[in-house]
Amino acid sequence: MPRLTAAVEDYLRAIYEIEVETGAAVNTAALAERLGVSQASVSGMLRKLAEAPERLVRHARYHGVRLNPAGKRAALEVIRHHRLVEAYLVTALGYGWDEVHHEADHLEHVISEAFEDRIAAFLGHPDSDPHGEPIPARGGRLERPDDVRLTDVAVGQRARVSRVSDRDPELLQYLGRLGLKPHQRLLVTARSPFDGPIHVQPDGSQEIYALGRRITDDVFVRIESQG
Repeated sequence: MPRLTAAVEDYLRAIYEIEVETGAAVNTAALAERLGVSQASVSGMLRKLAEAPERLVRHARYHGVRLNPAGKRAALEVIRHHRLVEAYLVTALGYGWDEVHHEADHLEHVISEAFEDRIAAFLGHPDSDPHGEPIPARGGRLERPDDVRLTDVAVGQRARVSRVSDRDPELLQYLGRLGLKPHQRLLVTARSPFDGPIHVQPDGSQEIYALGRRITDDVFVRIESQG
């Protein structure tokens, strides 16, 4: 397959991510919101992708879009580039975990497969990026994380942070100040009524933090024990 354009790779990656998150075909409104473009632009690109000889997607009007196998492989390769670049920027160049997403968004489209392999070898072939997101294997295989949103953890349950969305630098800065990074254990101590904040206490801390849904929807954890 010829090298895809950055715009096509962005679409394939966004379709893959939304499809994984929702378990359903991806509609134009969700893609437009994720990519920050108009729905008309999305419709035009989806027609182009569906008609391309590479057959990257299948798109039915009013029924959304899904990736074909070739499109999924291409999406996973872009995601691998992105997450390896993030890991390299943090480990080798001293970037903060809140600084790397924007840089990786650009670099993921231009690094070669040889450079990707060098990064992976330099880092010791990591299985996750600085935000805890799993890095796809060479060739496009990615196991779905076995975790849940912090929003869905019950009072009295202990959990370990597994991954955090990397799209909001301010959220990452805030979570960093609280110490809520991947591998950190925590206890959910209370839940306020009427969809109020969840109260969590990180292991090793006397502090209890009240976190709203805007935060807890972007933090994923693995349940470790019941209270």
